[in-house]
Amino acid sequence: MDSDSLLPLSESLQLPVIDFSDQNLTPGTSKWDKVKADVRKALEDYGWFQAYVDKMSNIELDKSVYEAMEKLFDLPVQTKQRNVSSKPFHGYLSHNLYQSLGIEDANVAEKVNDFIQLLWPDHGNKSISEMMHKFSTQLVELDVMVRKMIMESFGVEKYLDEHLNSTNYLFRMMKYTAPPDDDVEETKLGLRSHTDKNIITILHQYEVDGLEIMTKDGKWIKVKPSQNSFIIMVGDSLCALLNGRLYSPYHRVMMVAKKTRYSTAMFSVPKSGVVIDSPEEVVDEEHPRMFKPFEYMDFLNFFHSEAGRRVESTLHAFCAL
Repeated sequence: MDSDSLLPLSESLQLPVIDFSDQNLTPGTSKWDKVKADVRKALEDYGWFQAYVDKMSNIELDKSVYEAMEKLFDLPVQTKQRNVSSKPFHGYLSHNLYQSLGIEDANVAEKVNDFIQLLWPDHGNKSISEMMHKFSTQLVELDVMVRKMIMESFGVEKYLDEHLNSTNYLFRMMKYTAPPDDDVEETKLGLRSHTDKNIITILHQYEVDGLEIMTKDGKWIKVKPSQNSFIIMVGDSLCALLNGRLYSPYHRVMMVAKKTRYSTAMFSVPKSGVVIDSPEEVVDEEHPRMFKPFEYMDFLNFFHSEAGRRVESTLHAFCAL
């Protein structure tokens, strides 16, 4: 999308913050129903919200993840390049100001150990491995809770187990180097404008801001970092599954600060071979069927192709009816 420098920035918009810190937030309670309604409204209106999750974002864990990322990205390039995957955007990436590492199924301890062992083959790094697994497990719990609320809200909870079993998780750690002082505006772009292709993304910024998300009417909103909250965002696959009923927002990273920026993202991703197809319950006269059924990897490969990079909306270009 060619919108990285053209659209106005909105400083004053009040954005949705939803409280997930209540230990008694369980299905069937009035508190659950209230949060569920807030989640649906935020994702319909904006495609994202900030989840305040006090118990998760304890300062020590936050600090540990940040320090671990510093150590990981300080490793030699040849070492980081051992983080490979046959899937696009899953392994080590490096481009201009941006580099990132990925752990598939980071909620499984053995998978995190394998990743750490790749980078420190002589002795591993037990403390980083355990901490990354703990952090990932908590993010997955939040993802499952939000997806449960969404499925309930649209009356398709009978498909919940099948839906959850059809996804894996990808945890990505990202580092953005501060641009040189004499850089022109265009080179301050840390990550260009895009929509995520997966189901749900859970983002966390560490101290340095940079994330901007576009509203439906084309305004960019700066998202301030918060130690106690995570950004929950709709991906194109969830938008397609629910027949366009939730909004999948464009977002980007602008490196205005003169500091290195670290962030993390947990992506819930459809498994290979899973077909994304809207259930009948979300199709009616007011909401006619919008998308053809598709396999996620075919969609991701299209996004990764030259043709996919040229279109404004990958999802509509790939499978709109």
